[in-house]
Amino acid sequence: MKAPRFTGWFSKLHLLNQPQRLRVLDALHPAAGLEQVIALIGQIRGAGRCCPRCNSRFWYRHGHANDLQRFRCRDCGRTFNDLSGTPLARLRLRGKWLDYLQTVLDATSVRRAAGRVGVHRNTAFRWRHRFLHWVKLDRPAQLSGIVEADEMFLLESQKGARKLDRPPRKRGGAAKKRGISNELDCILVARDRSGGTIDAVVGRGALKATQLEQHLLPKLDRQALLVTDANAAYRSFSRRHGIAHERVNLRAGVRVRHARQGAIHVQNVNGYHSRFRAWLSRFNGVASRYLPNYLGWWWALDSSRIKTTEQLLRIAVSLIYR
Repeated sequence: MKAPRFTGWFSKLHLLNQPQRLRVLDALHPAAGLEQVIALIGQIRGAGRCCPRCNSRFWYRHGHANDLQRFRCRDCGRTFNDLSGTPLARLRLRGKWLDYLQTVLDATSVRRAAGRVGVHRNTAFRWRHRFLHWVKLDRPAQLSGIVEADEMFLLESQKGARKLDRPPRKRGGAAKKRGISNELDCILVARDRSGGTIDAVVGRGALKATQLEQHLLPKLDRQALLVTDANAAYRSFSRRHGIAHERVNLRAGVRVRHARQGAIHVQNVNGYHSRFRAWLSRFNGVASRYLPNYLGWWWALDSSRIKTTEQLLRIAVSLIYR
């Protein structure tokens, strides 16, 4: 719109009634959100911008496409933008991203998030897991000091799958086998006393020492004190790798012991389990294949570690811990 025409249009704004003003604001809101998102993406990616194909830092500006600045690599000739090579590449409706990320911070269901932002429920579901793709990797490099570890179990779910590898059951059903079986997903959680947390869906059924070697050992400081319950897998794992280990016999009613290193208990990690279960219940069942994303989502929300949509967008396009 040319300046004289805009001036005439702008001078008539005071003539609008209340419903018309609200319509104008609703129309302008996505545009304002788009400008904010593009500015944030440029700020986040600007310092370490490189070619997603060859990692070269030698590039030059090469026009615009879909509201984003494009670049061309001087070494391989590839063109790219700041979202190329990220889970957010080719996602549309960027003007609504910040509004949608607020629903992520509020832990809103897919349908409610779609209604609030004004997108289809399938779009809301796809956005959820695109934004959470790297959030689940945003973890501390190592756990140190007193590290509590314990496993929790959730009923295996194939929600949303077109083909099942077992007979179907009613949503919210129970396992047919008693106790710990291959009908349950095993989730390992380890926390140190500073709040650093790692977790992993290690498989189905009882926890094994080999799973601890794969998921816990790379993240555990060798000088740390590992505190667990009486599960034999932890004892075998600790002996094999020379890790200091203390056990709490919960079945005997012992919840806290005192030692030279400090209080010996697993209440920190068990409290984390309890909070995660209570939070997860609002989604009325989660497919097993998406559990890592929900674990990362809860880690981001726990103790209000992530408080703003800008922080969440920063993690979605650039990891904090490298």
